[in-house]
Amino acid sequence: MPSERQDSLHAVRALAYRQAGYFTAAQALRSGYSYQAQKYHVDRGNWLRVDRGIFRLPDWPADLDDVYVRWALWSGGRGVVSHESALGVHDLGVSDPSRIHLTVPAGFGARDEAVVVHVGDLAEDDVVDKRGFRVTSVLRTLLDVAAGALQEPVDDAVTEALQRQLVSTRQLRLRADAFGDRAALRVERALAAAGQ
Repeated sequence: MPSERQDSLHAVRALAYRQAGYFTAAQALRSGYSYQAQKYHVDRGNWLRVDRGIFRLPDWPADLDDVYVRWALWSGGRGVVSHESALGVHDLGVSDPSRIHLTVPAGFGARDEAVVVHVGDLAEDDVVDKRGFRVTSVLRTLLDVAAGALQEPVDDAVTEALQRQLVSTRQLRLRADAFGDRAALRVERALAAAGQ
């Protein structure tokens, strides 16, 4: 019969498996690891402390999306990868932001120099689930970037999204007005640049 310790170990490993090797102190606590036990595992090298309240299993294989899982956990699961960071997730354009962009609900108070926080409500169809994090849909990402970026990244991303049939011209035009005049103008210019 499995012991409580083995049950706790299996629970944390199951979490880590779903979250790119990461898990939070709160998740470990719910799995049966007291704060003292958490410190013990960090001190022994069984767990790596990534940030306050965030751990990772050592020797977990690296993946490009790991950084998004880490910041999703930092946000308590409330942050959605968005804007220029979401372009990277969707492999659109040439955007490579130095900071992670997250859209969070009103009232979110955490701040970190590595994160650009955008406050806003996201509809269900504007969010896509990935392994261990959520990201804005391609359509929502293009509109977010059009509302705030320079024209060139919008042109590149829109052209690629249309070529890969991830969005349609009609979808972009229907939703662009809701994002303001700047977004609508940049979307129209991007569509013209793409020959649409």
